[in-house]
Amino acid sequence: SKFSGIFLLKNGDQRNFASRRTRSDCCFDLLKLVFDMDKLNKSSLEKKKKKKKSSRRRKKGEKHADHAETVGMVIAFVILGVYFFGLAQNIRALPGVETSIGRRMGHSIVLSKHGLLGEDSVGNAVPSNNDEPKESKKQDNNVLKAAKRGKRLTKVTVPAAKWPISIRDEVDNYEEIGHPADSTIKMTAPKFWSDPIHENQLMSREQAMEIGSCAVPDESGNYNRGDSCPPDERTIYVAIASYRDWQCRYTVESIFSRAKNPKRVRIGVVDQIIDGDDHCDVPIDPCDKDPYQALCNYKDQVDVYQMEAPLAVGPVFARHFGHRLYRGEYYAMQSDAHVTFTQNWDEDIIMQQESTKDEMAVLSTYLTDIVDSIDEKTGKSLRFTRPIMCQTDYEQGQQGKYLRHGSQPEGIPSIHGSPQLQPYWAAGFSFSRGHFVVNVPYDLYQPMIFQGEEMSIGIRGFTIGYDYFAPERSVCFHTYAVGPNAAKRGQVKHFWENGARYKG
Repeated sequence: SKFSGIFLLKNGDQRNFASRRTRSDCCFDLLKLVFDMDKLNKSSLEKKKKKKKSSRRRKKGEKHADHAETVGMVIAFVILGVYFFGLAQNIRALPGVETSIGRRMGHSIVLSKHGLLGEDSVGNAVPSNNDEPKESKKQDNNVLKAAKRGKRLTKVTVPAAKWPISIRDEVDNYEEIGHPADSTIKMTAPKFWSDPIHENQLMSREQAMEIGSCAVPDESGNYNRGDSCPPDERTIYVAIASYRDWQCRYTVESIFSRAKNPKRVRIGVVDQIIDGDDHCDVPIDPCDKDPYQALCNYKDQVDVYQMEAPLAVGPVFARHFGHRLYRGEYYAMQSDAHVTFTQNWDEDIIMQQESTKDEMAVLSTYLTDIVDSIDEKTGKSLRFTRPIMCQTDYEQGQQGKYLRHGSQPEGIPSIHGSPQLQPYWAAGFSFSRGHFVVNVPYDLYQPMIFQGEEMSIGIRGFTIGYDYFAPERSVCFHTYAVGPNAAKRGQVKHFWENGARYKG
């Protein structure tokens, strides 16, 4: 062909070329080359088309995704807007509530009766009406501002120390309080001996020494002798809350019979019982049969606040009354109603408390079981170990999780000569200076609560300077409903038998 001829002429001698390759072979190679080039061009075009198509799809998908995200955000903002609008409307619909200054500042601070709150009881709700004197509101505001600035609020006048002393001699020193779970029920209760003296700050030693009676007065007849009162003459108040517990009077008997100086001990019992139950202040045997029983010899040193068991709403309410029975003793102790004490327990626990060299020390723990703990003949402890509280955790209850303290496994104390610091406070055993009861009174507004009091008291006490210690030696032991005591203790009723009557 013409094309082949030209090609051959360009590539040298025709004869020489023909001798190596035929003309048909050359044409075939050319056609193949053209075909391959055409195929390559088509493949390249197809790839470009696919790439453009994929790019268009990707851009279209991204556009749809952006649109969907925008729509989702708009819907979410609309839902949140409707929710917060409804919440705001509900809050506006709530009735206005005014509370007293005592409630607003927390129950660790009791601002009462000394020109601050008139004659109203501390912590009671103030009715929301327009007839409340403006001067009273202005006074509350001034007190609140002073508290926020950290200034001293008032100087509390501490009653004069006396010994012996009993609420039976205070027939006019009672007040009416509302039942914490039923506002229609009114109860008569002894007034607190004193308002808190900490004045919203750490106490000075001078302030602390204003509280504490001595069983023997000084030469001028003063029963408040401070730390000049000999340890053996320093008075002890023991608060016991009992709910239909047959063992309560045995606990009272143990306290007096094994004290080194029982004449300086006074017990305040809150006895929640019904007809037919054993009374805490009634001797185990008649006094004419056994006149040497403690409840025969020291009955005048036992004050009892008797409450009908159907009114009981837990240990917090009962122990609130126990704090109301305190009357200025040098030391204050709290115990369960089924506890047995060791010989000379009073001397031992005072020695331990004083060894801390801490005016604000509070010795407290979950007591060890009574089994194999006391020699019944000598009354001495058989144990060399002691419990300590170093752990707490949330437990699941019927109404949700709640905080509960626990005890470490008992062991021999690693620190000797003094109790050991610990972070928590236990309601079953507590020993301190008397001002602890004055400064950290029980909050009665915790109906049907069993565990919460320990957190409340512990935190409130710590915030005003109290320190918690595990005793180096146990001076009393608890009768648990386990082992050989399971049957007897298992028959004792508990306050939650009133659960259907009260909410908590």
